[in-house]
Formats: sequence, structure tokens, C-alpha cells
Amino acid sequence: MHRSLFLLACLLCLDTALPAATLKKGTIRAFENYIRQREAGLQKRVSGGTFLWADEFGARLQMVKSGQVALEGRNGDGITEVEAGLIHDWTGSVFIPGVTLQKTIALVQNYDNHKKVYSPEVMDSKLRARSGNNFKIYLRLLKKKVFTVVLNTEHDVTYFPLEATRMHSRGYSTRIAEVENAGTRKEHELEPGDDHGFLWRLYTYWRFQERDGGVYMELDAISLTRGIPYGAAWVVAPIIKELPLESLTRTLEGTRNALRGH
Repeated sequence: MHRSLFLLACLLCLDTALPAATLKKGTIRAFENYIRQREAGLQKRVSGGTFLWADEFGARLQMVKSGQVALEGRNGDGITEVEAGLIHDWTGSVFIPGVTLQKTIALVQNYDNHKKVYSPEVMDSKLRARSGNNFKIYLRLLKKKVFTVVLNTEHDVTYFPLEATRMHSRGYSTRIAEVENAGTRKEHELEPGDDHGFLWRLYTYWRFQERDGGVYMELDAISLTRGIPYGAAWVVAPIIKELPLESLTRTLEGTRNALRGH
């Protein structure tokens, strides 16, 4: 009882107990350098290399074909420490039998419906604009672990058709704002980059291939967050370290379930 009351008191005092974080220029440079290196490898994959990550190992491919979600973090735990921040880099793969590439892409590109497909993590979703294979989208995200964080985010997503059975995409967050007092009259956004640092950047790279009577779908999700502040690790660590992997898993599973009519 005493422990529960203590934790409750800590959560109620979160705004004063948890120090703010400022996105530094050095942190941005480190993330951009990391992205350049990763994108060079991803470009090789989609322009003549082994297109699917699942195809690199027979056991991984069999795992995916059996209905499981294959997951792997860069550097083992998926985390790279940089100046005043952490880069999270995870790859996931699933197989959806009985669907086509056309049906899969139609669902993924229906951004107005993402709030239903990926609920509750996606609270709201809107297509802002489209020009050919380029999409400007808005997502209101819910991150809930220990406590709740709401984020207003905007993204620029481009799709690259390769042939009738393969396609890949690249998505960059263009704005991420943490929302305080979400859902109340006091709701307001914190200045991007001058907040609690739970999500500063989110870049996504999808690969789709139709074969074997279904569609293989893979996602590389690379995000940037604050580091773990001294004295507040018990509050920050779960949402900073665990949510990127959980979010990737829910995205892949949510897409698969929607395509299979679950």
C-alpha cells in the first residue's frame, strides 16, 4: 500500500519531478550522420541487394512464414548513444498470407483510416496532401507506459514502386510536438525540441513483396529521443527504451490483422 501511494504521488508530480530536455544541435547532427549511413545500406538492399531482411537467414524466413513477427535491434538492444540523446533502430518482418500487394498498399496509404487500424496508439490521423506517390500526413500518437504521453506529429512519406510485386517507402517526421493536458481545456503543445524528449525524430522505411501466396512486409523504424536523466530513470527508461520495439511490433501486427479482417 505504501509503495503504491508513493508511486502515485510520483506520477502526480511528474511535471515537476521530470526535468525538461532540449534537443541540441550536436544531437541532430549525430542523428543525421547515423541516418546517412543507414540509408546507404537500405538503398543497396532495395536497388539490387537482398530485398527482404527475412531472406538473409533461412531460420528467420521460416519464422516469418509460420506467422511470427521477426524482430531485431541494431547493435543488439537497438540503442545507440549519442550526444544528449539515444537513437533507437529496430527491424521487423511479417508475412500476410492470402493478400496482394495492391490490397496491402491501399490499406497502408489510407492515412485517414490509420486511427482505426492502429488504435489506440494512433489517436487521430489525417492525409494533409498527396502528389503522386508522396504523402503529407498528420498523426496524433499516444505513448502509454508508466504514464501517458500524447504527441502531435507530421510526416512526409514517399513510395517507390519497383515492379508489379515489390515496393518500398521512406517516411520522415517533419514536426513532433508533445501535448500537455491532452483532451482538456488546458491542452497545449510544448515547443518542439524543448519538451520532455520522449520523441524528437521518427524515420520509417517499409519494404513490401508479394510472393508465396501472400505479402511479406518489413519495417525499419529509427527514432531519436532524449537520454536517460540521472535520478529519473525509473520514470523515463520504460517509455524511452521499451516503447520503440513495442510500437514497431504493434504496427506490424495491426497491419496484418487489418489485412486479414481481424
